[in-house]
Amino acid sequence: MSTPVAPALYGPVQDDIHLVEETLNAIQKVEFPALARMLAHILGAGGKRIRPAIALLAGKIATYDLEKLVPLAASIELLHSATLVHDDVIDAAATRRGRATANALFNNGPTVMVGDFMFAHAAELIARTGSIEVIRLFARTLMEMATGELHQDMSAYEYSSSTIKYFNRIAGKTASLFATAAKGGGMLSGLREDWLEALRSYGENVGMAFQIVDDILDFTGDEAEMGKPVGSDLMQGTLTLPSLLIIERYPDNNPVKRYFEGRQKAESLRRSIEMVRNSSILEESYKVARDFRDRALAALEVLPASEARDALADVAEWVMQRRS
Repeated sequence: MSTPVAPALYGPVQDDIHLVEETLNAIQKVEFPALARMLAHILGAGGKRIRPAIALLAGKIATYDLEKLVPLAASIELLHSATLVHDDVIDAAATRRGRATANALFNNGPTVMVGDFMFAHAAELIARTGSIEVIRLFARTLMEMATGELHQDMSAYEYSSSTIKYFNRIAGKTASLFATAAKGGGMLSGLREDWLEALRSYGENVGMAFQIVDDILDFTGDEAEMGKPVGSDLMQGTLTLPSLLIIERYPDNNPVKRYFEGRQKAESLRRSIEMVRNSSILEESYKVARDFRDRALAALEVLPASEARDALADVAEWVMQRRS
């Protein structure tokens, strides 16, 4: 059984997060022992469940129907977990959040298949909502996430990228699922169209801020808290906002370029991390994240005042303060 982290900031839905957890636990009860062990390892990692919480909070704004909202929230978390499983296979990652990855324990072939199983189960859960529009939203989101991941994988170790490409990539890979959590919850709550658009904008901008902070922490975070080595993104050939700013600022004698070219890799990686930490790049990156956070908060102003809206604002603020 996983033990979720349900921060007080989830406010009016905090006591309902356990229903999402129970749904995820039920998925692990399959008759195939090997599959059950893999699912238990993957889903037993727990987590903050921020995406499901956003879905429930959006649903709390009007008609709060847990019979529909819990499958949506669980589906979103399962989709997120499945993408991480496939990411780890692609990156040949040995650990995630300080735990051995499924591919490290069970090898790549079975891990890819269990990821596929999770995608299929996520689709089954979303069908339980009974909403064709939510099912369509889920399908579009899966395509956007896959496209974002393809952009990242097919541009690995390319240092000619741009911040525009980076934003487009993380909009698909990360922010789209946050947007779907918020809008999907609102759709099941029966909200009018302008409120749904406000929730979509909120979710997208929170997701953008979340990913940028994640990319900053890759340079500054504590390895024990993060559960992965500092500089992991560069090790995988992935350019993020801080590393893009290094390339822009130091176009000639640049350690990121040297690292991607395979020259003095250990020293180039160390130097890249040092340059980010000892420059204004961190503050510039945080400013971009704060701009997205502010857009998210502005989007919420369209919605009627409520405890759920306040909690959504708290989530946006928490994203900027997290350390892992």
